[in-house]
Amino acid sequence: MKQRVRFTKLGKIRFLSHRDLARVWERGLRRAGVRVAYSEGFSPRPRLSFGLALSTGYESLGEYLDIDLHPDAGIDLADLPALVTPSLPHGMTAQLSVPLEPGTESLQAAVTSSSWRLEVVGTDPSALDEAVARALAADSLEIVVERKGTETILDARPAILSLAVSHDATDLPPGVAQLRTSTLLNAELATQPRSLRPAELLRALDVTWHEGRVLRTHQWTLVDGARCEPIPLGDLGASGATSTPHAGARAS
Repeated sequence: MKQRVRFTKLGKIRFLSHRDLARVWERGLRRAGVRVAYSEGFSPRPRLSFGLALSTGYESLGEYLDIDLHPDAGIDLADLPALVTPSLPHGMTAQLSVPLEPGTESLQAAVTSSSWRLEVVGTDPSALDEAVARALAADSLEIVVERKGTETILDARPAILSLAVSHDATDLPPGVAQLRTSTLLNAELATQPRSLRPAELLRALDVTWHEGRVLRTHQWTLVDGARCEPIPLGDLGASGATSTPHAGARAS
């Protein structure tokens, strides 16, 4: 009996690492009295599976977790978010949960891109506009990235699905800190076949820039050829399915 849960990671809780986040969920479920299935073997662990890791210090409007509940959990699955949220730290709210059918693709495999809103430190609006225009006009943007302790050359351009300077930071949900509009970027970055991180995006624009506050606003999957979130929330700005061409198109 598996459930997929959508939750926020906002405020001071953003400084938790991905590993610490797993411990928080294990303890939160235990405190809430939610029985979770355990792995077998010498050191059994709760059967929890997280989506794409969020870098320490980043915030998110929608992170995802798959929970394998014990067959005798004895709870109404619709009540799971309300049941567990009081046992989670401030800034982490379980928003919705949905049952998973057998054979459902894992979050790691299903998510193809993420949308980001980020502050850029070390520049002004005019320089940011110029850098974005150059990047979108370029055929390639090669940068050096580190993956698993090894430095490689990555062409960042194919992973930039959309990129724009934003001058409006007033449309965020309650509880999300307002970002500085003068140096604000909205970006959609691919996670497959090669991922591009927000910090790497800024390095591709200008090596002297780095990120301030970073917010992941959406994670996107493809379902029957349409782009959608694993669990859409219309009241938090999720838009549901969109056309297939948008999902695969490069910004230009």
